Amino acid sequence: MKTQGITVSKKDFSEWYSQVCLKADLADVRFGIQGFIVHKPWGYRIIRHIYEYLEREVELQGHEPILFPRAVKESHLNAEAEHAGFTPEVMWVSQAGDSDLEERFALPPTGEAQIYPMFSLWLRSHNELPYKVYQSRISTFRYEMSTRPFLRGREFCFFETHNAYAYHSEALEQIEQDFRTCEKVMGDVCRIPFKYFKRPEWDKFLGADATYCADGLMPDGKRTQLASTHDLGQRFAEAYDIKVKNAEGNMQLVYQTCFGPGIWRIMASIIGVHGDDNGLCLPVAIAPLHIVIVPILKKGDETVLPFVKNLEKVLRENGYRVKLDLRNRSPGNKFHEWELKGVPLRIEVGPRDVGNKEVVLAPRIGDKETVCMDLFDDRVPAVLNEYELRLSERAEGQFNDCVREASSLDELNTILQEHRGFVKVPVSSIEEEMIEDKIKDKTGARVCGTLYPEPEPVTGQDCIVTGEKAKHIVYVCKSH
Repeated sequence: MKTQGITVSKKDFSEWYSQVCLKADLADVRFGIQGFIVHKPWGYRIIRHIYEYLEREVELQGHEPILFPRAVKESHLNAEAEHAGFTPEVMWVSQAGDSDLEERFALPPTGEAQIYPMFSLWLRSHNELPYKVYQSRISTFRYEMSTRPFLRGREFCFFETHNAYAYHSEALEQIEQDFRTCEKVMGDVCRIPFKYFKRPEWDKFLGADATYCADGLMPDGKRTQLASTHDLGQRFAEAYDIKVKNAEGNMQLVYQTCFGPGIWRIMASIIGVHGDDNGLCLPVAIAPLHIVIVPILKKGDETVLPFVKNLEKVLRENGYRVKLDLRNRSPGNKFHEWELKGVPLRIEVGPRDVGNKEVVLAPRIGDKETVCMDLFDDRVPAVLNEYELRLSERAEGQFNDCVREASSLDELNTILQEHRGFVKVPVSSIEEEMIEDKIKDKTGARVCGTLYPEPEPVTGQDCIVTGEKAKHIVYVCKSH
């Protein structure tokens, strides 16, 4: 049985992660082209739920769905000078059959160069603003040198919003809404702790005026970027000629934002943050199944089967995603599989339980308990709530234990070697890239940025790089 399940401790995170992705039926890397994986049913059902919550949130903010082709013109990709920096990662289509195309095109690395040329055709008046759209359940392509399921790929699941406004203040309000979307979906739904940063000037999205990101931590102490939102100012509007007639009758450039929750990175964090030595531990909201019922059938008994079938019917009518596992396998084998897949609650029922009018509730985290059927309707949601609370408390505790402070480069290096995670340090500038260069050369880590929406105050510290009076508290971390 052990060889069928996870054979290493989560402390060996790299191997543990690979085994969970394979054995929990999340993905298969044997497609034969590096960086392209097959999303298997259990994994893709989790991803679909993530998409559903994001779609719900952005539509409540007034975004409308759109769907663009998985192609982008070369000239459009190069229109914004800084954004053209994506070119080394771009994958090109240049041939059809044995013939070269008249004009090659790219598989989109992100949506700006696809969408904004169309904005310039669609938008004419300030009365059409704000204009807010999103793409969901799509693939995006980047030629990554190293790849790993849900962490880095050459094709990966994507979600993006793109917006145009008459005033910059509206764009800043949208950035605040994007932050709240992260809190609701990544925090409240997926139970992933994170910190939200304003990136330093040298680490902005290519072409953006400012970039804001949600960063979480994996068990190996490295950060993973869960989402990013970008204040594009008017730079893309100028590059793609997106102008509207304002209230005074004059043509003006629009202001823009875009928001990209990392579907794959959220999935990776669900695996890494919540999982344990036995496999996945899924948050209730995004679990493909809330409950699995495992009957313990005895030869000659005719009471258990009708009992569990009725139990499944009642639970489904009460809104739970539930499965009655009647496969020809031993109960222990089924227990093991559903634990590996992270189902929040297992219900066990044998002949004695039916006779006593009771069932056994076994949450994925926590102790089993026997519950009489008179209390069943109340106890099931309570047990799921208790499981979710334990999941959150465990994740928050691990996250908070991975935040330290340092007042010198040597101290920063020692902490990152011994402890890893986030380290807060004082610096004199978030505009000069040499700050990060010195930190990276010494520690191998990168500057995440300053906290958003409220930066931490500096209280008389000196910069760990220049020795000058510090102006900012930034977080430093090694990255996936």
